[in-house]
Amino acid sequence: MKRIAEIPKLDRPREKLLQKGAAALSDIELLAVLLGSGTKKHDVMAVAGRILKVLDAGNEKLSMGELRKIEGVGPAKAALVAAAMEFTRRRIRPEGIKISFPADILPLICHFADRKQEHFLCISLNGASEVIASRVVSVGLVNKTQVHPREVFADPITDRATAIIIAHNHPAGELIPSQEDIEITRRLKAAGETLGIRLVDHIIFNQKGYYSFLEHGEI
Repeated sequence: MKRIAEIPKLDRPREKLLQKGAAALSDIELLAVLLGSGTKKHDVMAVAGRILKVLDAGNEKLSMGELRKIEGVGPAKAALVAAAMEFTRRRIRPEGIKISFPADILPLICHFADRKQEHFLCISLNGASEVIASRVVSVGLVNKTQVHPREVFADPITDRATAIIIAHNHPAGELIPSQEDIEITRRLKAAGETLGIRLVDHIIFNQKGYYSFLEHGEI
């Protein structure tokens, strides 16, 4: 990862935001803008990367104490990040978004497309096909060990969801499902039928597009 001083001035997060708008920035760039600056020992991009790594691991409700454990994050930056996350939870929520087609969930997950590791996501839906919540289940290579039915369905059961959509990014850029992807889909579909929670679709995505098991008649 480049240090902020190594990035051409016009490509730095704040300047990029001013020219192209917030939607053009990656998650790490948005965090860098929020943080404003790093410290003498820690570049702002490095600090933003560490915070993002913790968030991507599924810990989206970081306390002030947990934030301050992250290298380079002091009281002021911890307070800023905590306030931003709470404001987002209050004002910008996925709940209630109607899912009519597979592509409808892409705005909720597309910011994971640039990650260097695979992120396996689960979106809980109610009986009206509206989003209840979107969560990261696991980070790393998607396999049967990490993507176990109990991990995937634990939160949807608590949500009283009637259906789920699962998704994961392919960092390598290839959208075609692997044999492992196919087997995981079959396993989770069977588990969902037992639990009474329907698996609607499995979406593989990257920065260029997506692959829907449902659209290809594979679910």
